[in-house]
Amino acid sequence: MTDHVTHVTHPLVQHKLTLMRQKDTSTAVFRQLLREISQLLAYEVTRGLPMTTRQIETPLQTMDAPVIDGKKLALVSILRAGNGLLDGVLELIPSARVGFVGLYRDEETLEPVQYYFKVPTELEDRLVIAVDPMLATGNSSVAAIDLLKKAGAKNIRFLCLLASPEGIARMKEAHPDVPIVTAAIDEKLNEKGYIVPGLGDAGDRMFGTK
Repeated sequence: MTDHVTHVTHPLVQHKLTLMRQKDTSTAVFRQLLREISQLLAYEVTRGLPMTTRQIETPLQTMDAPVIDGKKLALVSILRAGNGLLDGVLELIPSARVGFVGLYRDEETLEPVQYYFKVPTELEDRLVIAVDPMLATGNSSVAAIDLLKKAGAKNIRFLCLLASPEGIARMKEAHPDVPIVTAAIDEKLNEKGYIVPGLGDAGDRMFGTK
């Protein structure tokens, strides 16, 4: 763990990630594992949420009990693979507001191309958690954070399944104020910009496309 990156090494996270990496893991199992691991990662990425108290009645007495303070947080999926993480986190935080950033990577330049952007209002007053399974070159993630900041977001966290050293460096250079939570920091990027050893294309594996 550093100030910028939290590497979640919990045994359940690492075990499920190993199953996801295996090339013969089916689409259905991959999707289920992604949902499960996203719930485990959600505990870490939501650590330190502001708290207040509310008076409640237990079966025995009145008490001041802790509750999350402030506006509902916003979960923003970086399409399309981000939806796999989004679904699991939403199960834990069903009251969260939801947004989407549509980006695809130009396979020649490896640069992101925007095709969709729809996010909740009042982002400046919300914790915004951007989710995308892969932090590879970092170009798409940086572009998504750029758009969120332009929309008013000031408190942003980034949640991913795998990160490359190159992607982490790119994010830290562009957005040093955005902490990263990830299940793994892999070895490197290959010549095509894919994380190695990685798990392949997360979107293709999740949706059964090529």
